[in-house]
Amino acid sequence: MPSTAPARRRPVRPREDHGFFGPGSIVWQLWGYPTSVTVGFQRSVVIEELDPFLLAAVAGTDKVRYAPAARYDNTLVYFATMALGDSRSAIEASEILYRVHGAVTGTEPVSGLPYSPNDPETQLWIHVTAWHSIQYTYETFGPGRITETEDQQWWAACRVAAELQTIDVERVPSSRAEASAYLQEVRARLCVTEETRAMMLHLLEAATMIGPRTPVLRLPSSIAGRIVRRATISTFPRWMRDLTGIRQTRLTDALVWVLYSVAMRAAAPMPVRTRLLRIVSPATAAVALPALRHDEVLDPVVVTPAEARERWGRLAAPAELQRQAAGSAAPAAPTSVPVSV
Repeated sequence: MPSTAPARRRPVRPREDHGFFGPGSIVWQLWGYPTSVTVGFQRSVVIEELDPFLLAAVAGTDKVRYAPAARYDNTLVYFATMALGDSRSAIEASEILYRVHGAVTGTEPVSGLPYSPNDPETQLWIHVTAWHSIQYTYETFGPGRITETEDQQWWAACRVAAELQTIDVERVPSSRAEASAYLQEVRARLCVTEETRAMMLHLLEAATMIGPRTPVLRLPSSIAGRIVRRATISTFPRWMRDLTGIRQTRLTDALVWVLYSVAMRAAAPMPVRTRLLRIVSPATAAVALPALRHDEVLDPVVVTPAEARERWGRLAAPAELQRQAAGSAAPAAPTSVPVSV
């Protein structure tokens, strides 16, 4: 999910408001925890590649291969802006995302059907995979399982965030059970080719995605990357390991769970979390840290995406723009085909 320039190079603008969720929300709690920018985000971008239409779009630009750190940064910045940024920044990021995706089209080689990153079902797959991964890794390596009430709040927020993309909000799960059902449903369309496996293995190399930012961090980055890789694989269900051929032993799963859980608890205090964010993605740190530090905002309110579009003079939502585009052209991908993990 690209942006026009790295966030760290943009002039700092005061935060307008608390965005769509705000302090104390389950969204800030989970997206702000160290698991989100490490194993949670890596898990989501790796699993996404199982969708052949998404893979075709990613491979079509090839930015993951020739500029992996930049693409990783840009994608992470988008999600951080959506979850933790102010409403103006989130709406602007949403518009940029829609325009950039609109320029990417082609033919998916396995089916011979056209693809577009703006296709609502492709966007739904990306969105649910990300939110599911953030929750799953928080509960696995972080403080533990969230309450039933918090789970309902989490998936309600997932629906709110979906309004920033071309997604049909009615297709977005509203509970843990619905998310599991969606992910089970989508297995019918997932597939693995040589390109799929190569891309997944590439994205599992965390050191390739994030740096190192300075030479002195090269060795620690390599070691950390290997641990994150194994932690990510440990979250894959058995059917996914069999499908992709990406496996590790149950003993490795258990050992990495202990090691990574300890590491995430050690990274939870704000000074350590701040340092981690700045190492992993300085651009994301610029977006996330003001919210996590509870910096002052110009107007301390939480708004909906519709209110934000009206507030900032942008009345057309991406889903509406996509419907208008679909009215003058054939759909980019076969929306009748089920999608999910």
